[in-house]
Amino acid sequence: MTTEGPLLILAGAGSGKTRVLTHRMAFLVENGIDPYHILAITFTNKAANEMRQRVSSLIPGGDKILCCTFHSVCVRILRREITNLEYGSGFTIYDSDDSERLLKNCIKELNINDKQFPVKSVAQEIGRQKDELIPPREFEKNSSGDYRLSVISKIYSLYQNKLKTSNALDFDDIIFKTVELFITRPDILEKYQDRFRYISVDEYQDTNTAQYHLVRLLAQKHMNVCVVGDDDQSIYGWRGANIRNILDFEKDFANAASVKLEQNYRSGGIILDAANSVIKNNRGRKAKTLWTDREPGEKITFYKSYNEREEAEYIIKEIKQMVRKGGKRRDIAILYRMNSLSRSLEEQFIKSGVPYRIFGGINFYQRREIKDILAYLKLIANPSDGVAAVRIINVPRRGIGDTTIAKIQAHASQNGISLMDAMRNEGLTKSLGTRGKKCAEFVTLIDGLVDYSNNHSVSELLGELFKKTGFMDDLESNTENPEERAENVDELLSKAVGFKNNSDEISNDLAAFLEEVSLVADIDSYNESEEAVSLMTLHSAKGLEFECVFLAGFEEGIFPSYRAITSENRNAVEEERRLCYVGITRAKRKLYITAANSRMHLGQVTYNAVSRFFKEIPAKYVEPAF
Repeated sequence: MTTEGPLLILAGAGSGKTRVLTHRMAFLVENGIDPYHILAITFTNKAANEMRQRVSSLIPGGDKILCCTFHSVCVRILRREITNLEYGSGFTIYDSDDSERLLKNCIKELNINDKQFPVKSVAQEIGRQKDELIPPREFEKNSSGDYRLSVISKIYSLYQNKLKTSNALDFDDIIFKTVELFITRPDILEKYQDRFRYISVDEYQDTNTAQYHLVRLLAQKHMNVCVVGDDDQSIYGWRGANIRNILDFEKDFANAASVKLEQNYRSGGIILDAANSVIKNNRGRKAKTLWTDREPGEKITFYKSYNEREEAEYIIKEIKQMVRKGGKRRDIAILYRMNSLSRSLEEQFIKSGVPYRIFGGINFYQRREIKDILAYLKLIANPSDGVAAVRIINVPRRGIGDTTIAKIQAHASQNGISLMDAMRNEGLTKSLGTRGKKCAEFVTLIDGLVDYSNNHSVSELLGELFKKTGFMDDLESNTENPEERAENVDELLSKAVGFKNNSDEISNDLAAFLEEVSLVADIDSYNESEEAVSLMTLHSAKGLEFECVFLAGFEEGIFPSYRAITSENRNAVEEERRLCYVGITRAKRKLYITAANSRMHLGQVTYNAVSRFFKEIPAKYVEPAF
């Protein structure tokens, strides 16, 4: 009922925050607020869809409330307004793979040693600067006394220029450019402030500096901002999340009201007491204690194995026993600190024949054949996209090799034009002989598909694309596992057939389709009804809940990680402890914790003590397995 002014809702794990958020929005509408003026922001498409459905079921007109992720709302705004930043509204969104390809090109062009400056670490540093809203020129100034950073600042500058030439944004640019737009154009900011007069932000503890500034800018006129979160579940510091955003909310927003949700509706009393016992060891937190009126429930089972194989065998034996007693596999999850721990578990699942699904492997949209098709679609939607052009200029093979591509790239770079425009230059294509003729044919092919896309659906465009390029024939004759790859292509085609453009009228079907697939996350594909055990990292499990949870690999050096233990930053171990708290509170009825005396990790056998976090759980809540 606190509808006006800033509001902080500290929502403990399992305290029904989604219910509170949706009912609060329904209350706003019932009290005369136009749904058009309400914005709800969260972090995953899955959470946004759930929120949208819940509000729609509560009140008529609930579907008019904009419930979406940070990136989705920013893309909506940029599609309409980015021409004010001298980009085209049909910009492409680069995923991490596309970004790394472009960065590799920049490093090569600047004659920088890629052994000294690996692409992934350069990408991470540039991402950090964008999260902090630091543009290339400012980064260059800040890094003048540091050789490594000053070299990366040069790469950053060239990378941004190439992105602009390609009319492309990387994932970090989406929020960065929206903030830049609002700061440079106060009139545009005011338009969106008046559109979004009531703003709710879910998982506020996970916001980074750029997201924080976006929310502040949008809220500063009407100040009706409600943030919901839990500092004890802030687990994304490694990717830029700033826990101070939630801890300092009441300082940042004057006269903010504050409400704590401490009753947990999810877990048994013992599981909650264990979680409270662990998290109270953190110093940087707001005091709160979760409680429940549910039964204490079963004690936590602890099992210490000889090695990781025996650990996996024990977990599967317990799962089989549960299923024999009538338990459902879909109600069981195995959570671990890092993806590498899934290998031994997966091997035992395959041997035992127990159905499972794993999250954090290769995302469907990262598979080679899918990336190739999406590169075609990106180039059709945005012919300036240099990364897409390089990826598929020789897919299927057209006899255009790396040497030819390098000459075209050099010409494009020297003249500040796109790759496609470079290949339109008759002088250049003539100088390349038969290869130049092939390049001209490729340009004609893409131009024809661009024309076709203007009057046809995405699924029809894919059919035309396969016909004109021979993509499927090439897939069947020139790749490994052609059947599996063809099934993946069929899945993409099904997605295109079922796709409906629900975006603003400025987006055509193709742009909207590419936008949707570029913003999808691995965990968005999680399906509660699939009858299989879930394997995922603790980070992926946030926001989910299961009847039974196994926390595997509970050892010093694994969890908390060796990097956290050796870090000079005290918050590193505190963040790992928050991750442990998240893991424990995923369990509703039964929790297992497992550790191994020895484990093959990163190519060598390690011998680690049991995790300090396990020792923080009072012995009265634990029973050892024998």
